[in-house]
Amino acid sequence: MNDKQNLEPTVKQCIGAAAVAKRLGVSRTLVNKWRERYPANSMHPFPCPDVEIDDVPGWSEDRLIEIERWRAGMPGRGTQLRPLPDTSPNPDD
Repeated sequence: MNDKQNLEPTVKQCIGAAAVAKRLGVSRTLVNKWRERYPANSMHPFPCPDVEIDDVPGWSEDRLIEIERWRAGMPGRGTQLRPLPDTSPNPDD
């Protein structure tokens, strides 16, 4: 068995605040504000990123549903009126 074959790194694909924002239909700035306003020790913490590189957060794409649910449960006006975005795969992609 060749040792070089066992040493190949596994790369984890993540999405950043811009992709989260696009999925939620908001700006990247708002996603970053949510992270500041709803830290881990708050009553409604924003989902912690899976990775941070040079202070840039990244989440696994499969956590978008968790982030969408977080937003749907936000305290404040009108949250009950906002439907979750359609998460079904787009056949055109």
